[in-house]
Amino acid sequence: MDWLKELLKNAGIEDIKVDEIVANANKEVPKYLIPKDKYNEVSEAKKQLESDIKERDKQLKNLGDKVKGNEELEKQIKDLQETNKKAAGDYETKIKNITLDNAIKLKLKDSKAKYEDILMGKFDREKLNIKEDGTIEGLDEQFNSIKEGYKDLFEQPITGNTPNNNGGSKGEVDPFLAGFNS
Repeated sequence: MDWLKELLKNAGIEDIKVDEIVANANKEVPKYLIPKDKYNEVSEAKKQLESDIKERDKQLKNLGDKVKGNEELEKQIKDLQETNKKAAGDYETKIKNITLDNAIKLKLKDSKAKYEDILMGKFDREKLNIKEDGTIEGLDEQFNSIKEGYKDLFEQPITGNTPNNNGGSKGEVDPFLAGFNS
């Protein structure tokens, strides 16, 4: 604080008093003033922060411009995701329908249905569930009710009595029938 000593001497204050005033000033000045090097450091930090803020503002503006483009990109991504979900759902539906068609056709073929194509439409697919093991839940119940309701569309087993075979040879004529031939 040489500058203060010089000012006080020029003001006509005695050297003893100047030393005492400077000592007291050294105690009190740090409470109210910032040293020049500290001020310069803070000032430079302030300038750097202001520059950083301007740079960040510029980056935010650029990001804002880019986000406008990204909204379109995000929309395209969402559209693609929806398309993929729909395609996956369609694929699952096709696989389910193919599985159900094959199970129904096999069931109709095994039962010797006369008109498989007509009977295929009689099944309520919404009530059929494909289990993890590949079996179709509800197929047998629907098949039995369709078979009962449309008996004439299935080959009926031949029933009746077995004809009596008397064990005669080919050349022999049944005596009862012999009278009709003459």
